[in-house]
Amino acid sequence: MRKQLVQDAAYDVATQTRAVEDIIETALAELAELQSRIVRVSGVAGVCYDVLQDSFQGVAATINDLVKARGTMAQCHVAMAEAKEKIPGLRTVSWGDGDDCGQKAALTDLRIVA
Repeated sequence: MRKQLVQDAAYDVATQTRAVEDIIETALAELAELQSRIVRVSGVAGVCYDVLQDSFQGVAATINDLVKARGTMAQCHVAMAEAKEKIPGLRTVSWGDGDDCGQKAALTDLRIVA
């Protein structure tokens, strides 16, 4: 019972972590698009650079902050993966025979099929 509760809680944390990572990446993509549109509107409107410079810098600063947040979130993800080894019920005991890559040699010759 307790083991299942621990596993469910860990699954919820992993799922939420992935969701947060996806949100950050989506926000970065949206901000890049916004930055592109600011450049486009500046050219279409024929305004000088300083008119939209503050907006352009604000978007760039936000992108920079989100890139830092993305890195911090990646570090958090690594820390949680390492922490699972210390939580009873989440530790990996054994999977298969320990061979990481399967068989070392092919069983049959490769053929080219046209």
